[in-house]
Amino acid sequence: MRIRSTFLPSILLWGFIAALAQTSERNPLRVAADIPLPGAAVRFDYQYFDASQGRLYIAHMNANQLVVFDTKKRAVIANLDGFPSVHGVWAAPELGRVYASATGAHQVNVVDAKTLSIIARVGPIKYPDGIAYAPSAKRIFVSDEHGDADAVIDATTNALVTTIPLAGGAGNTVYDPGSGHIFVAVHEKNELVAIDPATAKIIGRYPLPGIQSPHGIALDAANRLAFVAGEENHKLGVVDLDAMKVTTVHDVGEDPDVLAFDAGLKLLYVSAESGNITVFRESGKSLALAGKLFLPHGHTVSVDPDTHLVYFPLEKLDGRPVLRIMEPAAGASHEGLSRQICGLRHCCNYRR
Repeated sequence: MRIRSTFLPSILLWGFIAALAQTSERNPLRVAADIPLPGAAVRFDYQYFDASQGRLYIAHMNANQLVVFDTKKRAVIANLDGFPSVHGVWAAPELGRVYASATGAHQVNVVDAKTLSIIARVGPIKYPDGIAYAPSAKRIFVSDEHGDADAVIDATTNALVTTIPLAGGAGNTVYDPGSGHIFVAVHEKNELVAIDPATAKIIGRYPLPGIQSPHGIALDAANRLAFVAGEENHKLGVVDLDAMKVTTVHDVGEDPDVLAFDAGLKLLYVSAESGNITVFRESGKSLALAGKLFLPHGHTVSVDPDTHLVYFPLEKLDGRPVLRIMEPAAGASHEGLSRQICGLRHCCNYRR
């Protein structure tokens, strides 16, 4: 059958859309830059992106150092010593403070954000890991992973206030601005526990069916969703924070660790110890797979909410540590796909 020429632009357009969608599924991110990092080629852990200062704080765990990276200049501005086995890191710009888990010393180091000097060491905490800040109570909450508890620090006095028994290993701890609560994943219980920051009391325990040994957490606070990764069964649960129930469960890479959510593009990044990175696109209250990639030792991720650049500190590329900066590939978001479709319509002088 001969195709009428008037329909060719439509055929070309929809063929391009289908090909573009398939490409974005395979390649959700592309490399923007590889920046050498200081220190030994050893393991990294958590990061914190401080959008107000354009700084990325990176826990160089097995180097016992905290790396401070200027994201605008794309340069390391400090490499701080004195952080044995550093795991978690969190910045509170309103306080001018940075908090880092010096796990090897069983304490949390408090850093002055201007001078980048350690001004306090708070403990003892058996195994400090993830960190969150509750601004209403001016308290820091710290996952004590091996102590089966969440530790509470007064941010105004830098004193350890209390520890909250969880009856299981503490996964990541996060602050939810929507409810004003702290949420912490509990490994053996397969639960998400809610804590009132003001009273430092548990106010709810919520089962996570389909998730084994929950650890990493990211929030879409505006859309009232939590994303919780199960270390043991390599699954990701979507939790409705209004109903406090798991709505769907998705496959992710083996041994998922750190998660990051880009609220602007509605993209969720799930990085795993296996190096497998899974990218999801949020639509309404659901997730759809946007693509996968592999990065050696790429188990930690953060994202810039303004530029949408994604940061992966990698312990070894060509024998040295590198900060790989990536950007969403064309079509990895609905917004990007729409821009390309509009461009093609203009190019083809497309008419309905």
